[in-house]
Amino acid sequence: MPLLMAKRAMRDMPSGGVLEVLSTDSGSERDFESFARLAGHTVVCEQLPDQVLRLIITKA
Repeated sequence: MPLLMAKRAMRDMPSGGVLEVLSTDSGSERDFESFARLAGHTVVCEQLPDQVLRLIITKA
């Protein structure tokens, strides 16, 4: 679900826009990296305390 919400949020963002996503879904890192590769975006993942993953996505 986090990926779907992020895709919707990025639709209206300009190129170079940055979206921060916080997720507790263990598959999010893999999903977002695949999405970014296909769409040409960049994504940086960081593990936070309490099994929270922070994903920073920069729109191509």
